[in-house]
Amino acid sequence: MAAADDPGPFFHGTAAALRPGDLLTAGRPSNYRPEITMNHVYFTALVDGAGLAAEIAVELVSGSAVPHVYEVEPTGPFEDDPNVTDKKFPGNPTRSYRSTDPLRVVREVEDWPRLTPEALQGWRDRMAALLHVERAEIIN
Repeated sequence: MAAADDPGPFFHGTAAALRPGDLLTAGRPSNYRPEITMNHVYFTALVDGAGLAAEIAVELVSGSAVPHVYEVEPTGPFEDDPNVTDKKFPGNPTRSYRSTDPLRVVREVEDWPRLTPEALQGWRDRMAALLHVERAEIIN
């Protein structure tokens, strides 16, 4: 795993209610292909990106889940997320990363920008389409 050199801060979006000091670990189902167990934990240096991930995570769980964005710190080396880096966007403009090592929760971010209802519906439509496309490979 090549180490990325982004100094952060870093963020993770999820439906899980966490506390400072908690660890986020690999081995969870993918938000985008729930049948795949992920070998990495994903994060970004852009709070908006983490907010989007939190909104998507809530869409994929049943019940009355709430989206959360956390500032996190990697506990080990990390690399550019190959699912977006150079595959969908040249370079890494999304500042998206992944690690096989845990992320430590620093704090919950309370003031992240929420998606509009229209934007959220657009992502619901994209997610529904993605779940039915076998070619929608995740580099795990």
